[in-house]
Amino acid sequence: MKSPKKDLSRRKFIKTGLLTGVGTIVGMSSINTSFANYVSGMSSAVTPAVLGGDPKGYRPGWPSWPVWKSDSDERRLLEVMRSGVWSRNKLVDEFEHKWAQMIGSKRCLAVVNGTNALNTSLAQLGIGWGDEVLVSSYTFIASVSCILFSGAIPIFVDVDPETFQMDPDKIEEKITPNTKAIIPVHILGLPCDIERIMAIAKKHDLLVVEDSCQAWLAEVNGKKVGTFGNAGCYSFQNSKNMAIGEGGAIVSDDDEFMDRCYSYHNYGNPYGSTAGQISAGTVMIGTKLRITEYQAAIGLAQMERLKGQTELRNENAAYLKSRIQNIEGIVPYKLTPNVTKAAFHLFPFLYKTDDFKGLSREKFLKALNAEGVPCSGGYTELNKMPFLKNAFNSKFYQKFYPKERLDYDKYAEENKCPMNEKLCNELAVWIPQNILLGSKSDMDYIANAIGKIRDNAEKIKNKI
Repeated sequence: MKSPKKDLSRRKFIKTGLLTGVGTIVGMSSINTSFANYVSGMSSAVTPAVLGGDPKGYRPGWPSWPVWKSDSDERRLLEVMRSGVWSRNKLVDEFEHKWAQMIGSKRCLAVVNGTNALNTSLAQLGIGWGDEVLVSSYTFIASVSCILFSGAIPIFVDVDPETFQMDPDKIEEKITPNTKAIIPVHILGLPCDIERIMAIAKKHDLLVVEDSCQAWLAEVNGKKVGTFGNAGCYSFQNSKNMAIGEGGAIVSDDDEFMDRCYSYHNYGNPYGSTAGQISAGTVMIGTKLRITEYQAAIGLAQMERLKGQTELRNENAAYLKSRIQNIEGIVPYKLTPNVTKAAFHLFPFLYKTDDFKGLSREKFLKALNAEGVPCSGGYTELNKMPFLKNAFNSKFYQKFYPKERLDYDKYAEENKCPMNEKLCNELAVWIPQNILLGSKSDMDYIANAIGKIRDNAEKIKNKI
């Protein structure tokens, strides 16, 4: 593994082996050309690792994650630890101010995780029992569990598989008199078509909570995602591009809403416009979602690198896309209209089995992992998971909702998402974000590995 102490934004690979030079040549060639043409006569190099190949020469040492630089990152953390002031204080305030400034929002509230950022936002926007909330079908469970946590019913909107995002063309058919909000998800760090979604929300008088938990600094028309809706929510979990270990944030320009969120995250104690009568005590049903000072210290250190890392991910993603987009059977991500910057929490592409001589996605992933390229097939279908039926069968839902609204078979039929089904079960391939912090030679290596697998797809299909 490469040392996290290296400057990830400026790493250059020193070309010392035959395959490294070959990789540079390949970068100027069509990947459709047989991989064997690049390394003619070197059978060990063209035999995939999953079939016993052991290529000599350049092998990436992928950047480790998260990045921690002792010399620059530990000063404030140690100051906090030695101070004994560990609960929420001035450093959390500083983190919130700087995050709001970086995102381009008036206010920020830090909370314990992105899940509770979503929970808090829905609660303080008044979403609850009897309501329906539209949500993307291709997302992490927290985008949906927050709806059930509020007592509302999630309604799944199918996706455009080329963008991996909620399909705006399929939103209005899902709106009923019970629909109160939309949760658009900027999944994988790729912005959804938020401008069209906001227009639909305005037309139908719906609230919008942006799930930006994977989309730090991503932009549409130069405006950061998370700042379009009534609230924007972020996650700082350990795998995320902005890593604290655990943590989350809510941003909004609505002072009254943010005051309610602050009160809610601090037991319901008075804050700002929620103060009410002097000395009246707790003003709302709240909970305890405060982050610590040492979490804020870690977050402030990570924030210093986020812009540079985001630029590097975008640069490498564009380069890798250019290298693989002409491989028959590989369809790289497509950005929605007006995206000016993505975050690339993951580098996604579509894999088409038929163009790889019938090689299944499962075997393709096994072969690519064997080449040393971390990858996975991504999400499974949320709209078919048992937690939904279990929620409908719970005593609370049974007590509140009429039977016709809890007819699960009818609900499941109405919430089928055929494009999401194909994306989850057949098409999607993910490469994690830290890989995009590597060098262009690393990106060449990934492209060449995919080309090698395609050239040997028949053999792989028959032997593993």
